[in-house]
Amino acid sequence: MTLLYCPVRDESPSSAQADEALTASQRWHSAVRQRWERLRQRVGDLAIQLVDDPDVEAATWRLPADATSAGQARRLVGERLTAWAMENLSDVTQLLVSELVTNVLCHTCCGDLVVRLSAVEGLLRCEVEDSDGEMPAMTRQPASDEHEHGRGLRLLASLACCWGAERTRQGKIMWFELPAYASH
Repeated sequence: MTLLYCPVRDESPSSAQADEALTASQRWHSAVRQRWERLRQRVGDLAIQLVDDPDVEAATWRLPADATSAGQARRLVGERLTAWAMENLSDVTQLLVSELVTNVLCHTCCGDLVVRLSAVEGLLRCEVEDSDGEMPAMTRQPASDEHEHGRGLRLLASLACCWGAERTRQGKIMWFELPAYASH
């Protein structure tokens, strides 16, 4: 049996003024809490609220859209996971973030990309944001040895506990999540 831990603080913003007064860090934490709330609503009774105010670890890096970015993202993610004592997720996280960054480099037109990593009560989330609004689509047929593309989203589907894409005003965010207790 798999348990899904989904700690969420059950409070909503009191007013628009309160939202404007939040610092960038508080907005980030608020966004993470909102994601947890949406997840908790989706899974209903399977979600277990463990604490009222989860400790949120978060890191963000802006990288240029060039050939060195995939390696740089792997290194930064590996260093951060070591700092957070989550080395058990380092290999799979570095592989998947490398796939997402490579997809940005191969399939988008321009602009920098942003890599975000967050850990909340047993769940690691990685996001890669780009400035292209075109949503990814998994190919119907698995990639054969002759094909150069078509494996990245299949890797996400097989290694991450969940993954997806969300449109933003500037483009899209591709994301994946891994349970902290996972051993890949």
